[in-house]
Amino acid sequence: MAGIELKDWKEQIRDPKIECMSRDEMTALQSERLISQVKNVYDNVAFYRKKMDDLGVLPGDIKGIEDIYKLPFTTKEDLRDNYPFGLLAVPQDKIVRVQGTSGTTGKLTLASYTQKDVEVWGECVARALTMAGLDASDRIHICYGYGLFTGGLGLDFGARALGAMAIPMSSGNTKRQLMCMEDFGATAFACTPSYAMYLAEAAQEAGVIDRLQIKASINGAEPWTDEMRKKIESILHINTFDIYGLCEITGPGVAMDCIHHKGLHVYEDYFYPEVLNPADQTPCKDGETGELVFTTLAKEGMPLLRYRTKDLTSIEHAACECGRTLPRIQKFTGRTDDMKVIRGVNVFPTQVETALFSMGGGVAPHYMLIVDRENNLDVLTVMVEVDEKYFSDEIRKLDELKNRVGAVLKQALGVSVRVKLVEPKTIQRSEGKAKRVIDNREM
Repeated sequence: MAGIELKDWKEQIRDPKIECMSRDEMTALQSERLISQVKNVYDNVAFYRKKMDDLGVLPGDIKGIEDIYKLPFTTKEDLRDNYPFGLLAVPQDKIVRVQGTSGTTGKLTLASYTQKDVEVWGECVARALTMAGLDASDRIHICYGYGLFTGGLGLDFGARALGAMAIPMSSGNTKRQLMCMEDFGATAFACTPSYAMYLAEAAQEAGVIDRLQIKASINGAEPWTDEMRKKIESILHINTFDIYGLCEITGPGVAMDCIHHKGLHVYEDYFYPEVLNPADQTPCKDGETGELVFTTLAKEGMPLLRYRTKDLTSIEHAACECGRTLPRIQKFTGRTDDMKVIRGVNVFPTQVETALFSMGGGVAPHYMLIVDRENNLDVLTVMVEVDEKYFSDEIRKLDELKNRVGAVLKQALGVSVRVKLVEPKTIQRSEGKAKRVIDNREM
């Protein structure tokens, strides 16, 4: 069992005409598609017609991709206000599929797809699977949830477009997942990174790693760190890949990183990315962190102009070592709505994860942030799993570790925290998106 060989890497490009296209050619393609899309939404979506009229913008004012800044933004609240079908650009009888957010309260964030939209989605995921070194001979074990959540079906569509075998396990029942991985000869699996870590630990504990044929995993739907990626790879002896997408744009397959792990390549022929300063919406330079904004250039059913994702990242337009000329977004530092302000300091869960991984043995990458307000002061408690030996040794060693964890987190976050050390497997494992923060101030 081994990961993909780096020497074979430049062969793992599904569509060189697009993925290695020159900047001038890509700009021309994007401009053509944007001009057509703007006219489409102005003519067919009352919401956008009013937005553009309010700004004094007509379709003829958009001469190319360089004019995208003239167009209005779209937010998640706009989607909810127009729920369920108020943003369609086609008659409802042309819609063959709907997908929605995994939220459990309030109205869904619903996305609608024509048959062509589904085909484009599958093609983009197939590109991503190819980027992970997979082809028609592979067997892809999909343990994202199936249903309205886009993860399971998105990977399923991609496997189908690739010609690979899809194993539609969905989430849950980890022992059964591992049994089927072994019995069916799965060569790759797809799930959230937190569940990938859980599967890796479970496989290690069960002693089945050497019986698996897994060579790659495709993980997304939540922010994760390079440290977690390396940990999963070291346990399973595989290559892991970060796939990105969101229901509003299409689902997984908007972007993915290659074997060099120097950013996620965006399929900008379909999804035009901007990285903007969240405060004033001005463009960020390459390497500067801002909010990721997408325009769907060819989506038929529910096209979106300048959708504000709330994901924080930076972008790089230089060509990658793998040969792709697609721009790369960096791993997300978090989301604008994941960020917690603790006594005036911005704190993201990924900062905690990175700090804990830096501590080496004894401290597990399983944690929970709990925010309270006491005497008009914000208090952050970080619950961290540590090796059980600390609970069998003398109390002094546990206190020493607690102080060390506290010092590392204070340096990483810029704010002092309360540390609660707990035994292994105390913090509930997630088979979907990991819940990392409990903010009692919002209750």
